[in-house]
Amino acid sequence: MPHSRYRAQLDCALQLAALAEQQILPWYQRCAVSHKADGSEVTEADRGAERAIREHLARHFPQHAVLGEEFGGPREADDLWIIDPLDGTSAFALGLPLFGTLIAYLDRGRPVVGVIHFPVLGETVYAAEGEGCWFRRGGGAPERVQAAAPVPLAQALVSASGMHASDIWPAADGAAWRVSPLLQRARKFRFCGDCMQHALICRGNLHAAIDTIMQPWDIAALLPCIHEAGGVASSANGQRDGLVFAGSLVSACSEAVLEEVLAVLNDR
Repeated sequence: MPHSRYRAQLDCALQLAALAEQQILPWYQRCAVSHKADGSEVTEADRGAERAIREHLARHFPQHAVLGEEFGGPREADDLWIIDPLDGTSAFALGLPLFGTLIAYLDRGRPVVGVIHFPVLGETVYAAEGEGCWFRRGGGAPERVQAAAPVPLAQALVSASGMHASDIWPAADGAAWRVSPLLQRARKFRFCGDCMQHALICRGNLHAAIDTIMQPWDIAALLPCIHEAGGVASSANGQRDGLVFAGSLVSACSEAVLEEVLAVLNDR
């Protein structure tokens, strides 16, 4: 990868993902699950990994702020790390290997470094602003990756993390994005949870991916990777500004594909 102005932060983000892996893998397929006040699942792997990440950042970037899923933090700072030590706790709890670790660095609110790491698979997708998106498997050499060429929706491979906040399973606040029509309109539709589907956008394996309910720690690390791979992203209602805190995410290989998907989701 070429030298980046954010090389130090990217190197740190990759180290943080490796630290999280060390905390997570000993618990894989042998971890008890408890529930937070909002009903979401949490394990000792989540908490231990976030503690290790925070300790490392406190040593190496003591002036930087940290926002994490398990222990909170500020949403605004000139230098802000946003972390999800274990994105896909449901998959982890089931013993499925498709969960990931998400590490993002924001420069004055702009997500400029992102790492998507899959501990069990030994795969990492990562990017720094202006330097492309890269994929590495195990100890192999990094390969630059790129989003797929645009196609009409009828020829597209589309995924979603689930049917929550959809026309099949509306949210408590009434949000009901029209996900079900995509099952018929796309060439192929699959459910592919959490960060994996957006990593597949970066690698050119999917044309569009939909997450109807997201937190900032779910989104921040994905955006540099998607954009540096040549993809695009918005919220489910088409919002582009402040996307880290928009509450949902649709990523796609091109503007044309994104607009087709958004038109279906919003029934327009």
